[in-house]
Amino acid sequence: MPTSEYDVVIIGSGPAGEGAAMNAAKHGKRVAMVESFDSVGGACTHKGTIPSKALRHSVKQIIEFNTNPMFRDIGEPRWFSFPRVLKSAEKVIEKQVKLRTEFYSRNRIDLFFGEAHFLDEKRIEVRETSRGNEILKADDFIIATGSSPYRPDDVDFTNPRIYDSDTILNLSHTPRNLIIYGAGVIGCEYASIFAGLGVKVDLVTSHDELLSFLDDEIIDALSYHLRDNGVMLRMNEEYDEITADDRFAYLRLKSGKRIKADAILWCNGRTGNTKQLEIETIGLAADSRGRLEVNEQYQTSLPHIYAVGDVVGWPSLASAAYDQGCSSSNAILDNGESYFVTDVANGIYTIPEISSVGATEQQLTEQKVPYEVGRALFKNTARAQISGETVGMLKLLFHVDTYQLLGIHCFGDRAAEIIHIGQAIMNQKGDANTIKYFTNTTFNYPTMAEAYRVAALDGLNRLA
Repeated sequence: MPTSEYDVVIIGSGPAGEGAAMNAAKHGKRVAMVESFDSVGGACTHKGTIPSKALRHSVKQIIEFNTNPMFRDIGEPRWFSFPRVLKSAEKVIEKQVKLRTEFYSRNRIDLFFGEAHFLDEKRIEVRETSRGNEILKADDFIIATGSSPYRPDDVDFTNPRIYDSDTILNLSHTPRNLIIYGAGVIGCEYASIFAGLGVKVDLVTSHDELLSFLDDEIIDALSYHLRDNGVMLRMNEEYDEITADDRFAYLRLKSGKRIKADAILWCNGRTGNTKQLEIETIGLAADSRGRLEVNEQYQTSLPHIYAVGDVVGWPSLASAAYDQGCSSSNAILDNGESYFVTDVANGIYTIPEISSVGATEQQLTEQKVPYEVGRALFKNTARAQISGETVGMLKLLFHVDTYQLLGIHCFGDRAAEIIHIGQAIMNQKGDANTIKYFTNTTFNYPTMAEAYRVAALDGLNRLA
């Protein structure tokens, strides 16, 4: 069996693996990339972030067409099937794969498509490649295999009416009603998407609120708008049994309730993709959800084997995963630029969108930090009125004595982009990191960025 030698072998070409590979290659390392899909991009491109966000964008366009009075001059509201809308996502995936394939070619990174298995601490075997099985030897390895939907043993995912967040992209029809079990980020996003297509959605969670890591005011806003769009929220409920027949899927809850729908989408947790790696042969062990423990340089218990991205757990965001990959390869390069990724803005692509960075009101209250709040309602900004996207707000939390920015929370159209203006100011040193930056800076008008000035003035006026 042929053996090829490299400086670094990276397993998984999602954002984490890509970041590690490009950084190492640009610093002169000979790099190999192993990918279990038949093209690069990982689950982020093929199963998760890209297809779901492209799908959301199309649904949002449909909602605008069906609700904007201006379009009534063109024709009556239209109904679009799920498979038809999904085609727009497939076009984006093709473009992403082409772009990323060019990255690897331009940086002379060798690609191997197949399953990676550790033979020992310095070698892996890549099985079922186009050239047969191959052995790759390297001084360092970076595991960036991502995660998959968690599948409990008592749920039959082979049934054509029971889906998870990967297989839902194979849905060949549009259900009239859908049960989503699990109201984490993925569950809430898909609830928004299907509700936007006119599907009756039951969103079931064992928790007493949605996305508890968010600011309470944002949670309330999300809950209201999901309900306003026809989503039935069922809180504090645990499943007892999930079954299906030729016509319907059934969810029986421990509370005794029984719910029937055309299909069930399971969105309750993720599992790190480590099982297939056979890491036990080299003395590594994953936790019960397949995740690997790492130090602040993303090293596992074996110093020359690193792990990044969803396979290490929090924050499980594509944006953070790319930075983690770069940081892990910096540790290999020993250039002093390795760092542990902590300053992460979350982006939640519900309809409307959510994004936040920093502390929430409840956290600051628990810590007894004296803070004040500044708000800008989108309905009062000219740009939102022009675009018709008037739902939402920008919320700034700042220290009452130093004016230091402590938290930024945004709910509404383009929230995941709006947040980065505030994030940039929060990361400044000393007096540059204060809410007064927004009152002393001229913003283009009309823009959504102007909401920062409005929110800052609102907050400072509360101190007067």
